[in-house]
Amino acid sequence: MLPSMIRGTCRAAVHNLRIRGTPACRLVSTCDGVPVGLADAETIFALSSGHGRCGVAVVRASGPASATALRCMTGLTHSRPPPRKALLRSITDPQSKEVLDRGLVLWFPAPHSFTGEDSLEFHIHGGPAVITAVLHALGSVPGMRPAEAGEFTRRAFQAGKLGLTEVEGLGDLIHAETEAQRRQALRQMSGELGRLYQDWSHKLKRCLAHVEAFIDFSEDELIEDGVLNQVDKWVCDLQAEMERHLQDERRGERLRSGVQVVIAGATNAGKSSLLNKLCQRPAAIVSPIAGTTRDIVETALDIGGFPVLLSDTAGLRESPDPVEREGVRRARERVEQAALTLVVVDCAHLPSDAKQAVTFLQGHLSSVLPTQGQPEPVFPADRFLLVLNKTDLLPEEQRLRLDGELRRVSGLPPVCQISCYTNEGLQDFLAVLHSSVKILCGDPLCCAPTLTQARHRAHLQQCFAALAQYQRYRDIDLALAAEGVRLALTSLGRITGRVGAEEILDIIFKDFCIGK
Repeated sequence: MLPSMIRGTCRAAVHNLRIRGTPACRLVSTCDGVPVGLADAETIFALSSGHGRCGVAVVRASGPASATALRCMTGLTHSRPPPRKALLRSITDPQSKEVLDRGLVLWFPAPHSFTGEDSLEFHIHGGPAVITAVLHALGSVPGMRPAEAGEFTRRAFQAGKLGLTEVEGLGDLIHAETEAQRRQALRQMSGELGRLYQDWSHKLKRCLAHVEAFIDFSEDELIEDGVLNQVDKWVCDLQAEMERHLQDERRGERLRSGVQVVIAGATNAGKSSLLNKLCQRPAAIVSPIAGTTRDIVETALDIGGFPVLLSDTAGLRESPDPVEREGVRRARERVEQAALTLVVVDCAHLPSDAKQAVTFLQGHLSSVLPTQGQPEPVFPADRFLLVLNKTDLLPEEQRLRLDGELRRVSGLPPVCQISCYTNEGLQDFLAVLHSSVKILCGDPLCCAPTLTQARHRAHLQQCFAALAQYQRYRDIDLALAAEGVRLALTSLGRITGRVGAEEILDIIFKDFCIGK
């Protein structure tokens, strides 16, 4: 209720600014010495801290009129505060001169600010009335308007303060919900992924510059021998690097969006009970009636710092009920899409003989999991976990024999024995689950930075294909080969947001002594 109230007051303030009917260029300044031209400037402001009642709220402004707002609203008519130093001031309405609040003022002169422009921050008390009054006062300053979503970051990108990958890293950091997501986002925001792509981009520019120089000047014998051979080596090296980068099993993307984990199995195996235990709340209905769960029940979890999207599914069985059949179809579809499947088995249905129990489990796995028609199904340890539930119903001697047989047999995924009723084995199961999820996501701080966005992968695949065009036409038509390098450079530039023809010319004149 409270966040919606805050949003409502903020919208009301912004709405009042927008319906006045007077263009910004016609606003009359209430401050002495304000140039009329400032009214035409694009200076933006917004509440930068989160919505909701809080101790401190941060209101940010960026653009040439920020200095005007500073003078109008803090009384600093003759001097500005020292850059990046907090100053305690009374914040007043520019028109009525009424004191709105008393808070901290910070001044960030261009170009040493987040956006590269003159920027201003008010650190005020976080009550709805205070925030609304300050936003309304900023809107009355000539040349200022409410910011659109993401506009501060867009200006930082346009000013060259952030690359596109860094912008995406910043967005991921804001939305990070787990420790591993925070680490990955922070690493990307620091520019490590962008620097990798910029390094590849620089190499591609050099390749293109050398090929185009060879096309333009080789007939005049002004280009050194072996230029194209050097380009061939660079292209091969780049392809090898990109191929390794693309073969990451989508770990970065999986960590960013969450690991899809599906609970599957027969009816009444305890799937919904396991879901409730993992999320520590009654997310799914538990009933002794078979077929209680019909649709997908999904919940987000943090498993040891890694994001998991856990799905409970309908029990897998043949049913005359069309609604249950649809639930079974959706369950099988979700299993095929899952990164990790937890196959839950009711221990009470296992044969008492340990060897027969293992044979039963192998057959059960084949009926639950997609085998793609393989005569001998393989269940990779990183994609499947076998969860034997209701172990409290088994005699101790039978459990020991079963455990020993499971240790000897091969061809089964990792097996966890638990009881959702007594909580026995749950801690060991959580440790195995955490290990599996960590393998699927990888360590965000280890080795080279990984792909985190589907668009990165798509552009890199286009870049890789364009380099193959260079190799295909290198001995047939050098102009088409050069076009392949140019397309590769364009695809890579779409990831970072930076590519230009001027840079190619710079390399040509820098690397070649034309006419020597």
